[in-house]
Amino acid sequence: MWIPRRQFLAVSAGFAALARPRLAFSAGAQAEAWSAVPKILQRIKAPSFPKRDFDITKYGAAGDGVKDSTEAIARAIAECNRAGGGRVIVPRGLYSTAAIHLQSNVALHVSAGATLQFVRDSARYLPLVQTRWEGTECMNYSAFIYANGQENIAVTGEGTLDGNADADHWWLWARRGGTNVQAISDARKRLLDMGVRDVPVEQRLFGEGSFLRPNFIQPYRSRNVLIEGVTIHNSPMWEINPVFCTNVTVRNVKVMSQGPNNDGCNPDSCRDVLIENCSFETGDDCIAIKSGRNRDGRRVAVPSENVIIRNCEMKDGHGGITIGSEMSGGVRNVYAENCKLSSPNLNQALRFKTNAMRGGTIENVYFRNMDIGEIGDAVLQIDFNYEEGENGPERPVVRNIDLRDITCKKSKYALNLRGFANSPIRDVHLERCTFGNVAADNVVEHVEGLVQNEVKISRRPA
Repeated sequence: MWIPRRQFLAVSAGFAALARPRLAFSAGAQAEAWSAVPKILQRIKAPSFPKRDFDITKYGAAGDGVKDSTEAIARAIAECNRAGGGRVIVPRGLYSTAAIHLQSNVALHVSAGATLQFVRDSARYLPLVQTRWEGTECMNYSAFIYANGQENIAVTGEGTLDGNADADHWWLWARRGGTNVQAISDARKRLLDMGVRDVPVEQRLFGEGSFLRPNFIQPYRSRNVLIEGVTIHNSPMWEINPVFCTNVTVRNVKVMSQGPNNDGCNPDSCRDVLIENCSFETGDDCIAIKSGRNRDGRRVAVPSENVIIRNCEMKDGHGGITIGSEMSGGVRNVYAENCKLSSPNLNQALRFKTNAMRGGTIENVYFRNMDIGEIGDAVLQIDFNYEEGENGPERPVVRNIDLRDITCKKSKYALNLRGFANSPIRDVHLERCTFGNVAADNVVEHVEGLVQNEVKISRRPA
């Protein structure tokens, strides 16, 4: 179950040595930093399940794409849970469903040739559940696959999760388009204002008429979570969004979803997270590590920490591996290696975004062995001027960022680093990096401790 905040802080104290910024960039310091990874991986254990299967067709589901299978899936999950756990099997076929709520010790297994297609009627994602919407807690629509306070849960299989969103359904609710632009803007402002005023979360009621889109998969305040093997496309908003979770594995997942704010995998205030062997083609950031927005994120004060990303492929998207912008609770101890990133529609490869409303601290972030082909903007962007920029009372801290053995074949910038004069970016180190076919000079504003060893930048011919 979810660890109470006092226990969380006590456990986090055990990671104090990891959380302190390392100011030395020697080979020994680098080896020491990466030596933490095996220790983190020892704690990240994918849940296992009893060898009991519960076929949803035996509870009334039909794979004809017409019959509503929501209640049948819920009955199968409930019986699996009562029996002590196992797998709820979605066999080959097309199954129409609304919100699915996982329970402890249950793996939802979507078989090869099976598709769960989620209905477009927003009222089917009620009643309201506790969630985080772009980093602010509230009561809103259920995520398509949701769990709150559960333990040992999974979504697995070689099948497909189809969010059924398109330009006329769900994506119309993006605040930059559609017929309800003012209502969407007003709801978003109302939510942010509630966060500023510390309105109790149970009184932050949204849902119908507010147009705040649900995310696809959201385990909330849960532990021992596995998302493995499935293909996900056409989500209303963020695809995989664990919030306040511990021990999360996302493995061999393929995300193809080009809608607005269709981030691929966003761990939010989570601890001990492994993302590996995944592929992303998204309408927003491929992976974005978060920890709450502005005052509401600082109120909760739970960081994302001990995140390992490896052997992933990023194609279309805004940022490949991103931290922020909702990072007010802090992000620390991030290790990314052996990833491939390439697309003219991928803006930044490695992206940090924050501002004077977010505050918070990002520290101890290590990238190595990244193979980057073509990207549209910067290989490494650290931007304190995202959205509100300096218009706020907080001063974000970004420090101890280390890049080793990074290659890029084509970009606009190698580095685009923009801190604040009264809160500079600190201690960025690049070692054995090669950036070819670069269109523009590095942008380096308000940075202290930028070190480059064996870094080669080849400018694009005019």
